[in-house]
Amino acid sequence: MKPKIVISSLDFERLENLLESFANNTFPGKEDLEAELVRADIADPEDIPATVVTMNSTVRFKVASSMDEHLLTLVYPKDLDNGGGKISVLAPVGSALLGLSQGDEIEWPKPGGGVLHVRIEEVTYQPERSGEYHR
Repeated sequence: MKPKIVISSLDFERLENLLESFANNTFPGKEDLEAELVRADIADPEDIPATVVTMNSTVRFKVASSMDEHLLTLVYPKDLDNGGGKISVLAPVGSALLGLSQGDEIEWPKPGGGVLHVRIEEVTYQPERSGEYHR
Protein backbone atom coordinates (compact mmCIF):
# COMPACT_ATOMS: atom_id res chain seq x y z
CA MET A 1 0.00 0.00 0.00
CA LYS A 2 1.48 3.32 -1.07
CA PRO A 3 1.22 6.33 1.23
CA LYS A 4 -1.01 9.26 0.33
CA ILE A 5 0.73 11.93 -1.73
CA VAL A 6 -0.05 15.61 -2.18
CA ILE A 7 1.12 17.64 -5.16
CA SER A 8 0.61 21.34 -5.75
CA SER A 9 -1.50 22.30 -8.75
CA LEU A 10 1.48 24.23 -10.14
CA ASP A 11 3.82 21.21 -9.86
CA PHE A 12 1.12 18.94 -11.31
CA GLU A 13 0.69 21.13 -14.39
CA ARG A 14 4.44 21.46 -14.96
CA LEU A 15 5.03 17.73 -14.53
CA GLU A 16 2.20 16.82 -16.91
CA ASN A 17 3.69 19.17 -19.52
CA LEU A 18 7.14 17.66 -18.96
CA LEU A 19 5.86 14.11 -19.35
CA GLU A 20 3.91 15.02 -22.49
CA SER A 21 7.14 16.32 -24.03
CA PHE A 22 8.63 12.81 -23.96
CA ALA A 23 7.80 10.01 -26.37
CA ASN A 24 6.58 6.77 -24.79
CA ASN A 25 9.28 4.84 -22.93
CA THR A 26 11.78 7.68 -23.34
CA PHE A 27 13.01 7.09 -19.81
CA PRO A 28 12.56 4.21 -17.38
CA GLY A 29 9.93 5.00 -14.82
CA LYS A 30 7.78 7.31 -16.95
CA GLU A 31 4.71 5.17 -16.36
CA ASP A 32 5.40 5.04 -12.62
CA LEU A 33 5.61 8.83 -12.40
CA GLU A 34 2.43 9.18 -14.48
CA ALA A 35 0.66 6.78 -12.11
CA GLU A 36 1.75 8.89 -9.13
CA LEU A 37 0.26 12.00 -10.70
CA VAL A 38 -3.02 10.15 -11.27
CA ARG A 39 -3.30 9.00 -7.65
CA ALA A 40 -2.12 12.27 -6.07
CA ASP A 41 -4.28 14.69 -4.14
CA ILE A 42 -3.89 18.03 -5.92
CA ALA A 43 -3.91 21.18 -3.77
CA ASP A 44 -3.36 24.88 -4.30
CA PRO A 45 0.27 25.78 -3.52
CA GLU A 46 -0.86 27.86 -0.53
CA ASP A 47 -2.60 24.79 0.94
CA ILE A 48 0.31 22.32 0.74
CA PRO A 49 1.25 21.04 4.22
CA ALA A 50 4.72 22.19 5.32
CA THR A 51 6.00 18.60 5.67
CA VAL A 52 5.28 17.53 2.05
CA VAL A 53 8.05 17.09 -0.55
CA THR A 54 7.24 19.41 -3.46
CA MET A 55 9.31 20.31 -6.47
CA ASN A 56 12.39 22.32 -5.43
CA SER A 57 12.11 21.05 -1.85
CA THR A 58 15.24 19.94 -0.04
CA VAL A 59 14.67 16.64 1.70
CA ARG A 60 16.65 14.39 4.00
CA PHE A 61 15.86 10.74 3.27
CA LYS A 62 17.20 7.21 3.65
CA VAL A 63 17.37 4.39 1.14
CA ALA A 64 16.95 1.14 3.10
CA SER A 65 19.27 -0.99 0.94
CA SER A 66 22.27 1.11 1.93
CA MET A 67 20.93 2.90 5.02
CA ASP A 68 22.76 5.93 3.65
CA GLU A 69 21.15 9.24 4.44
CA HIS A 70 20.90 11.80 1.65
CA LEU A 71 20.12 15.51 1.59
CA LEU A 72 19.00 16.48 -1.91
CA THR A 73 16.81 19.04 -3.65
CA LEU A 74 14.12 17.61 -5.93
CA VAL A 75 14.33 19.43 -9.27
CA TYR A 76 13.12 19.41 -12.84
CA PRO A 77 15.69 17.93 -15.27
CA LYS A 78 16.56 21.37 -16.65
CA ASP A 79 17.71 22.45 -13.17
CA LEU A 80 20.27 19.67 -12.65
CA ASP A 81 23.90 20.71 -12.51
CA ASN A 82 27.26 19.11 -11.86
CA GLY A 83 27.48 20.50 -8.33
CA GLY A 84 25.55 17.62 -6.79
CA GLY A 85 22.96 18.16 -4.12
CA LYS A 86 20.09 17.83 -6.58
CA ILE A 87 18.04 14.94 -7.89
CA SER A 88 15.78 14.95 -10.93
CA VAL A 89 12.12 14.09 -10.55
CA LEU A 90 12.74 11.73 -13.49
CA ALA A 91 15.23 9.65 -11.47
CA PRO A 92 13.66 6.66 -9.67
CA VAL A 93 14.37 8.07 -6.20
CA GLY A 94 13.24 11.53 -7.32
CA SER A 95 9.89 10.20 -8.50
CA ALA A 96 9.53 8.29 -5.25
CA LEU A 97 10.08 11.43 -3.13
CA LEU A 98 7.46 13.58 -4.83
CA GLY A 99 4.40 14.27 -2.71
CA LEU A 100 5.48 12.26 0.33
CA SER A 101 5.47 13.68 3.86
CA GLN A 102 7.99 13.43 6.67
CA GLY A 103 7.92 9.92 8.11
CA ASP A 104 6.44 8.35 4.97
CA GLU A 105 8.01 5.28 3.40
CA ILE A 106 7.55 3.93 -0.11
CA GLU A 107 8.85 1.09 -2.24
CA TRP A 108 9.69 2.22 -5.76
CA PRO A 109 10.71 0.18 -8.83
CA LYS A 110 14.33 0.41 -9.94
CA PRO A 111 15.28 0.34 -13.61
CA GLY A 112 16.36 -3.19 -14.45
CA GLY A 113 14.37 -4.76 -11.63
CA GLY A 114 14.14 -4.69 -7.88
CA VAL A 115 12.78 -1.96 -5.62
CA LEU A 116 14.08 0.95 -3.61
CA HIS A 117 12.72 1.42 -0.11
CA VAL A 118 12.78 5.14 0.67
CA ARG A 119 11.94 6.87 3.97
CA ILE A 120 11.46 10.64 4.30
CA GLU A 121 13.28 11.87 7.39
CA GLU A 122 12.77 15.63 7.07
CA VAL A 123 11.76 18.31 4.58
CA THR A 124 14.42 20.91 5.40
CA TYR A 125 13.21 23.44 2.82
CA GLN A 126 9.95 23.71 0.93
CA PRO A 127 9.21 26.63 -1.42
CA GLU A 128 5.52 26.73 -0.50
CA ARG A 129 6.37 26.92 3.21
CA SER A 130 8.56 29.93 2.38
CA GLY A 131 5.81 31.63 0.36
CA GLU A 132 7.52 30.94 -2.98
CA TYR A 133 4.64 29.77 -5.12
CA HIS A 134 5.85 30.56 -8.64
CA ARG A 135 9.40 29.27 -8.73
